Amino acid sequence: MSKSELDVAYEYLKSEGVSIPFTKIWEHVVKETGMSEGEAGRRLSRFFTSFMLDGRFVNMGENVWDLRERQTFDRVHIDMRDVYNDVETSDDDYEEKESDEYGDIYESEEHESEEEGDLEEDEDEDSGIDFTEEEDVDVYSL
Repeated sequence: MSKSELDVAYEYLKSEGVSIPFTKIWEHVVKETGMSEGEAGRRLSRFFTSFMLDGRFVNMGENVWDLRERQTFDRVHIDMRDVYNDVETSDDDYEEKESDEYGDIYESEEHESEEEGDLEEDEDEDSGIDFTEEEDVDVYSL
């Protein structure tokens, strides 16, 4: 019976005895399972997701991974209260900040339009930009 890719990764980390970058772990899994390059490309994202969710592995930062069994609780535990305390704001606070922020912008725009007068529609036509025609753009060449 063949081993799963996750089991191959587990045994590799266990045998090496140190934290290893994910790319090295994946290269080892590909080699040990005999995957072709195309197959490895297709399976990488699913493997990474499974690897990340598997409780045996822990991210040590910078995409370097180790076995959870080798790490102390204090080293890998994240106190979620700290995470949520940093982000906590009420909806009222957010709306108040937003109205203050955008209120200044709208007030300054109203002031400017009073000084300059209303724009005529003809000015948009004179810009030389035709927004009605679509242009094919090769986004991969950018």
